[in-house]
Amino acid sequence: MQFIMIKILKSKLHRARVTDTHIDYEGSCAIDTNLLEASEIYEYEMIHIYNLNNGERFTTYAIKAEAGSGMITLNGAAAYKGKKNDLIIICSYIDIPRKEVKKHQPKLIYFKNNNNEIDKIKSSIPIQRKNNVVSI
Repeated sequence: MQFIMIKILKSKLHRARVTDTHIDYEGSCAIDTNLLEASEIYEYEMIHIYNLNNGERFTTYAIKAEAGSGMITLNGAAAYKGKKNDLIIICSYIDIPRKEVKKHQPKLIYFKNNNNEIDKIKSSIPIQRKNNVVSI
């Protein structure tokens, strides 16, 4: 029997707001340390960013920003992929054995009024039904 690994969503910061951009700052995406801890995204971990304002999708890594600041900044080359106040989705993924997929529970972080303050943490997304799209 073949051992198969599946890449699956580990963490998601849904509709976070970019607080600033810094072309000349080292590091690619600074995220409030409290948000990193809540989402279980680790410093220097690869993250995928999906910009809801311009459709850009890119991969970078997370660095720590001041705890409690609500900061989410795009730095270096990533600063060209968005601007202040853009809404983004930040995701990280993990490889798990196929037999563990049904037990897996990602960390899904949702914000209050797109202000980077945590509203709720969930572990599943509702089934999308025909003619009944669920909005956040």
